[in-house]
Amino acid sequence: MGYVDPAYAAYGCCPTPAPAPAHGGFATGFALVLVLFILLVIIGAAAWAAY
Repeated sequence: MGYVDPAYAAYGCCPTPAPAPAHGGFATGFALVLVLFILLVIIGAAAWAAY
C-alpha cells in the first residue's frame, strides 16, 4: 500500500494529519520521555514502598 505515516496509524488511519505536529522534533520527544520517566519513578517508588 506504500508508505504509511506513523501518525496516521496512531490516530486510526485518519486521512488528514493530526492537529498536533506529527514530527514535533526534540520538544515532543523530550516531553514524552520526561512523562514516561516520571511515571516510571512514581511506579518504582510505590513498588519500593510496598516492598
